[in-house]
Amino acid sequence: MAAEQPAASVAPQSPSRRETWTQGKRDLLRSRKPTGNPQPLLKAISQLADELIRALWQELGLPRSAALLAVGGYGRAELFPHSDIDLLILLPRDADATTGELIERFVGALWDIGMEIGHSVRTIEHCVAEARADITVQTALLEARRIAGNKALCLRMSAAIKNDLDRVGFMRAKLLEMRQRHLKFEDTPYALEPNVKEGPGGLRDLQVILWIARAAGLGHSFADLARSGVITAQEAGRLQRNERFLKRVRLALHDTANRREDRLVFDLQTQLAQYFGFETDGHRRVSEFLMQAYYWAARAVTQLSKVALQNLELRVLAAPPARPAVVSTEFCIRDGLLDLTGPEVFARRPGAMLDAFLELARHPEAKDFSSSLLSSLESSRKLIDAAFRRDPENRARFMALLQLEDGVTHVFRRLNATGVLGRYLPVFRRIVGQMQHDLFHIYTVDQHILTVLRNVRRFAIPEHAHEYPFCSQLMASFERPWLLYIAALFHDIAKGRGGDHSVLGMADARRFCRDHGLSREDTRLVVFLVEHHLTMSKTAQKMDITDPQVVGEFTRLVRDERRLTALYLLTVADIRGTSPKVWNSWKGKLLEDLYRASLRQLGGKRIDTQTELAARRAEAQRLLRLHTLPEGAEDSLWQRLDVAFFVRNEPADIAWMTRMLLGKEDQPDGVVRVRVAPGGVGLQVMVYVSDQPDLFARTCGFFNEAGFSILDARVHTTRTGHALDTFVVHDESRAEHYRDIISLLEHDLCARLAARTPLAPPVLGRLSRKSRVFPIPPIVDLRPDEKGSIGTLSLTAADRNGLLYTVTYLLSQYRANVRMAKIATLGERVEDTFLIDGPIMSDPKQQIQLEKALLEALA
Repeated sequence: MAAEQPAASVAPQSPSRRETWTQGKRDLLRSRKPTGNPQPLLKAISQLADELIRALWQELGLPRSAALLAVGGYGRAELFPHSDIDLLILLPRDADATTGELIERFVGALWDIGMEIGHSVRTIEHCVAEARADITVQTALLEARRIAGNKALCLRMSAAIKNDLDRVGFMRAKLLEMRQRHLKFEDTPYALEPNVKEGPGGLRDLQVILWIARAAGLGHSFADLARSGVITAQEAGRLQRNERFLKRVRLALHDTANRREDRLVFDLQTQLAQYFGFETDGHRRVSEFLMQAYYWAARAVTQLSKVALQNLELRVLAAPPARPAVVSTEFCIRDGLLDLTGPEVFARRPGAMLDAFLELARHPEAKDFSSSLLSSLESSRKLIDAAFRRDPENRARFMALLQLEDGVTHVFRRLNATGVLGRYLPVFRRIVGQMQHDLFHIYTVDQHILTVLRNVRRFAIPEHAHEYPFCSQLMASFERPWLLYIAALFHDIAKGRGGDHSVLGMADARRFCRDHGLSREDTRLVVFLVEHHLTMSKTAQKMDITDPQVVGEFTRLVRDERRLTALYLLTVADIRGTSPKVWNSWKGKLLEDLYRASLRQLGGKRIDTQTELAARRAEAQRLLRLHTLPEGAEDSLWQRLDVAFFVRNEPADIAWMTRMLLGKEDQPDGVVRVRVAPGGVGLQVMVYVSDQPDLFARTCGFFNEAGFSILDARVHTTRTGHALDTFVVHDESRAEHYRDIISLLEHDLCARLAARTPLAPPVLGRLSRKSRVFPIPPIVDLRPDEKGSIGTLSLTAADRNGLLYTVTYLLSQYRANVRMAKIATLGERVEDTFLIDGPIMSDPKQQIQLEKALLEALA
């Protein structure tokens, strides 16, 4: 037998360039760490790209007279895993057909490798011309770095760009570009899903500093700026630390998402928080700790960039310093900015730090703080310690800030931005940058508090009286309105500690009032407002405020008109300060109705059902006479209605329904009438038909299909067995055309109810992306009253299409009749309350099964 021949060896195939690029990045990213300097890794990715691009350039044999340059972030040798790779192909003259074909093959091959290429082909003359026309091109060319090709051509291009550069024009263009970019992101670093690269306080702000410095010949790094005296060494160190943090976050975003993703989107916040080592404390989500760290970094970048850019502007303009206008021995105004008369002011007298904010408010000709004052604040604020806070003079200064006639909002925003507010109020420092993932707050706790402070303050400013005339009217006669500013500062200050933040905040507010010399009466008012800042909202939106007993219970809590007015003003400001989507005119009407009803009772009106009933009937009759209805015309209809109808409806609504129903009480198909609701809050719909099973659910299903949200619903059954239900519905997209669709809505709803079609099984819509990432566990609570005949059903869940119909469908299945529904939508969170009766109220087992069915449906 012949010996077996050994198998011929096969040479291993070299990996393709695409594999080299993909695997090379993957290998490099394995070294990524949650701490330390990410710059070596970014440089290594850039070098990997250099090698592959250079090899391809040489392999394709592009002309030796041409050059290949990296521009943009790639030009800085700072390449994130999924960033674009920006290239400039520089030619000595316009490309001929052969060169153009080679360039096309070169760029196509780079795309085949898997690189996302942004490229341009230019001569030096083209570069200069386009740099003059486009500040973005000019900026990119300032950072150009040669990869391959003609070195002399690169040097000539670089020299031409620098020689043509107008330093002053470049700086002004970059500052304008920065302001426009900030406006695009609503001029705040506190976005829910901030853009780490482009957002205010992000990496782009840091790059603007270095671009202007490079153009001015002052250096290429923050260390260079410190050496040239533009910023201090301490400020350079803080800029570098925050830059590294932001780069680590952006690097982790690209790697985790496996795509170019520069936003801290909800979907990735938890993963990144865990990667960076954050842990939950049981009260806050782990993602909230990451976001707080990000917001602190973005705030620091915002303040430090303001200092650096002010100083750069002074260097670039090189204008002789203006003669300062002396304000006091410690402050002056120079070039429209409040400045210090000497660098040791704060060190010599720390209380001057608070005086700086007072002086800024008192001198509107000063637009802002100077960079030197900001730098001094930054280095001196550590002097705000326990002894500083105990000093009676400093306490008086802080109270003076609250009692300013003008500029309170701007002063407190600056106090927070500079970190002074958190130093003076350590409890406030804990909530700076603290996110609220509750589906209706769109601001961090500190920004929400300052927004509420702004809202309260606007009630006192005549120029804003048109926004909320009733609130402005009340505020005009409210003594010591600054007490409301204190309540606004403390109403959410205990968020994130666990427990009831209203109760915990009371202790903080009481301590502040005591330390700052408030009277016992004023202290009690502030503490009451902090403790009950949610009470009026809950009462108005979840309870039947047409019920005198409900109003009576609320009135006993507030006790007097001053506390009622204060709570009303704070409540309106608070709801408006959560999100533009949360406040609407319907909530405003509910709160105002509760305020006026409470005021009547506080004024000595008896809380008597018969008295209230007689008053409502009399007012409704007066309104009917105004519509020329003869006296007694309403009697036949009103005999069919019991006391509850008159107690639970306003006189204007009673009069309207009476006019719509007179002469039609026995119409076979019933009556459906629609009008624009009082105050323009939506459409008010009246349904009068022979009572039928599933009527409420069928009506809710109709509104769901028609695209309307239900704000309020009231159900009544007449003595003759007719259902008389009213709804307030709205659809923001059709608000301007309500009057045009009234007839169609009346016809379609009447036809649907006459058909009595079986209820269709409910279909819940998809949850929003935020609701999926930060889910709200549904809560269902059914509580019978003392007699056990009526139950209050409360539920909380994430909002989505079809939710209300799903609830009413299940209530129908369990033979629960809805007597009233209060629908409260807070952003993407719903908190609905139903008063129900029916056979289910005598069957505890059925009640438990209903709760379980609702939980399963909403989960």
